[in-house]
Amino acid sequence: MPGDERAQDLTFMRMALEEASRAPAVGEVPIAALIVQNSQVLAQTHNYRELWQDPTAHAEVIAIRAAATALGTWRLTDTTLYVTVEPCSMCIGAIILARISRVVFGAWDPKAGACGSVFDFTNEPRLNHHVEILGGLLEQESQALIQQFFRQLRTG
Repeated sequence: MPGDERAQDLTFMRMALEEASRAPAVGEVPIAALIVQNSQVLAQTHNYRELWQDPTAHAEVIAIRAAATALGTWRLTDTTLYVTVEPCSMCIGAIILARISRVVFGAWDPKAGACGSVFDFTNEPRLNHHVEILGGLLEQESQALIQQFFRQLRTG
């Protein structure tokens, strides 16, 4: 049911935003992701690029690893990934390879987004897996977190 799905999407996106709001406390950009299957959260995390000094430590990649461990399989079919910012090309590649069914994100990323902003790998017909995308859910809240983080960084 569309109304039920929208309510669920809002609930999980708010959880992602709450997780993202914890990232600045450890020096990370406030981007967070969670993976859900059958209304159960399998993984929930934020970025750790700075803390781990790892360019691949995006929230989506960390969440994919945790969800695969939780399920005991790398195939994350019938899952939804919620993320506060549009996935980049690395992350959408991991999402496609993990066979995630659906991605819901908040803010569009005009500099690195790979779900329609800069690239759109989700509509590439030559790929063997296609991901349903819902972008812009709680977009203003997601943008506000990022903008506040960088404003504080500049005024430090």
